[in-house]
Amino acid sequence: MNKTNHIENYINGKWTASTSTDHMEVINPVNQDILAKVPLSNKKEMGHAVDAATSALNDWRDTPATERIQYLFKLKTLFEENIDELARTITLECGKTLAESKGELQRAIENIEVACGIPTMLMGSNLENIARGIDEHMIRQPIGVVGIITPFNFPGMIPFWFLPYAIACGNTCIIKPSEKVPLTMVFAMHLLEQTGLPKGIVNLVNGGKETVDAMLDHPQIKAISFVGSSQVAKYIYSRGAANGKRVQAQGGAKNPVVVMPDADPEVSTKIIVDSAFGCAGQRCLANSLVITVGEAHKPFSEALCEAASTRVLGCGLDEDVHVGPVISPESKDRITSFIESAHTESANVIAGGKAVTVKGYAKGNFVAPTVIDNIDPQGIIATSEIFGPVLGIIPADNLDQAIQIVNQGKYGNMGCIFTNSGPAARKFRNQVDAGNIGINIGVAAPMAFFPFSGWNESFYGDLHAQGSHAIEFYTQTKVIAERWPKEWSRTF
Repeated sequence: MNKTNHIENYINGKWTASTSTDHMEVINPVNQDILAKVPLSNKKEMGHAVDAATSALNDWRDTPATERIQYLFKLKTLFEENIDELARTITLECGKTLAESKGELQRAIENIEVACGIPTMLMGSNLENIARGIDEHMIRQPIGVVGIITPFNFPGMIPFWFLPYAIACGNTCIIKPSEKVPLTMVFAMHLLEQTGLPKGIVNLVNGGKETVDAMLDHPQIKAISFVGSSQVAKYIYSRGAANGKRVQAQGGAKNPVVVMPDADPEVSTKIIVDSAFGCAGQRCLANSLVITVGEAHKPFSEALCEAASTRVLGCGLDEDVHVGPVISPESKDRITSFIESAHTESANVIAGGKAVTVKGYAKGNFVAPTVIDNIDPQGIIATSEIFGPVLGIIPADNLDQAIQIVNQGKYGNMGCIFTNSGPAARKFRNQVDAGNIGINIGVAAPMAFFPFSGWNESFYGDLHAQGSHAIEFYTQTKVIAERWPKEWSRTF
């Protein structure tokens, strides 16, 4: 970022001021201070980034994988050395606590580590003598220039679901971070620059919808990776696929957790509350719906209410704070309007239920951790992604009914169960329509060597982020059949 506090793009190895006259202010959600101004880059600037990535592609794809990953080894070290300042940047622009910011950076580092294993993961397969004198084998080659579009809620982690794998596989890329939280990626790009990565391999273009559309429409971009709301994910997938691109588009979620009567009350309550209200509920794996089975309803609803009431709101830089602000005043208003709708559904707000003012941060976007009991399984609270610190409770008579409630939802990102019963856990994991399953786990986030799964309206595409799916997404297979007749060898 330059001295005027205007964020610049990073294209072809150079920090460049945008030519766009349209900018957005980057706002600290805890006090509304202006942190910077981010450009809404135009189609022409996206074209420059694609040109740079295209020019760099041939040399990069011919660079041995063992050499490509040396830059990632350096990047991992730089992330570890700068984790405190990176975390502070995330907290300033996103609002979450420092502990949460460091946690997401650890996930980014995990993905960089896994991508360092590309030489093994790229290995193909061989079969000798598929016919007499003929051998056949399969290799993986990079797909080309790829685009990465990331959301506001995990600015330090989600870009690295994609970037390390994309470049380790021999692709070049363009990243478009959320215009609400661009500073983290600017910091990360400076670290990437310190690795000595050749110019044009990774480019950063800031912007909004025009920038995204330019990426989706550019013929030289062969694949798109996206995380955001389901509405936008569907748009990204439809427009990208219509232009012949490979697309992975992670959407929204409504993550239910089933609580059986035999679940440990103290441990389960703590895990559920941490999941529901961590990151102010602004994460795609937050538990936002509790389905209590049988006699579990009364003790767990009371315990969740009490636990929610003890969460401390405030600035994420303060060590004793549990819940930071939501990203914007508009988000705060949207979340509280959802809470108000509970009254029309005859549900009971038993904890929180409103926007609050925190001492010293009167302008902060704070919403009290909220628990709403006896919500309608078909109602707005149960079916909408609120994306805030709001937890709804639905009583169910038995596990079969609970699974039925889970599966009637339109999303399919995650489902969790808390129980001491092996048969109940097994039935749940086999029958629930969700891509990530937790058994006595509140946030079933896969480790970096597993794909980040998602079903139904939580995901558009086929191959997910992370792990083996990332390798498949960022490469295309080539099958070679070879004949070397014996008589040819007689000349040597």
